[in-house]
Amino acid sequence: MKYFWLCFVPLFVAVDAIGVLPLFLGFTEGIKAVKVRKIVLQSILTALVVGLAFLFLGEAILRLLGISVADFMIAGGIVLLVISINDIIAFEKKHKAVDEDSMGAVPIGVPLIVGPAVLTTSILLVREYGPWVTVLALVINILIAGVVFWFSGAINKILGKTGAKTFSKLAHLLLAAISVMIMRKGIMIYLGK
Repeated sequence: MKYFWLCFVPLFVAVDAIGVLPLFLGFTEGIKAVKVRKIVLQSILTALVVGLAFLFLGEAILRLLGISVADFMIAGGIVLLVISINDIIAFEKKHKAVDEDSMGAVPIGVPLIVGPAVLTTSILLVREYGPWVTVLALVINILIAGVVFWFSGAINKILGKTGAKTFSKLAHLLLAAISVMIMRKGIMIYLGK
């Protein structure tokens, strides 16, 4: 159970469903509720397929490219740190008009739900805690994102714009700390400690 929470928390922060909620609302503004539900289902299915495929094939791809786990930990930590810093200091996330029929897959499923932070975090967690606990944590986090998007209108009313932004900033601050820990572990592997 301890390993589950060690996988769940970093992935929860990486998925950042509440932080992505304002973007989701912006993309789906003016779309009928029935269509929004279809978009939510499409986004969750896409995120699950991409996230699980990368989780199981990611390490093989790394081996094929000659990338060590320490290399990936340091690079992944840097990427997560940049993402988190960018989101912490960004004033407003912008979005472009996208096609209603495909917006569930792109950009909501990938890269908003399962983006670089989730992919990097998941492959590192598989290495650290094993595939099955990581799969469980990943699937639950993606489903949580689906629930958040399904009830997006009600959640937005409760949190308000300021509450959603505050939650997102705090989550990304935590992600920055996690990224430093990942880099530290990668460096320790290089140093043989």
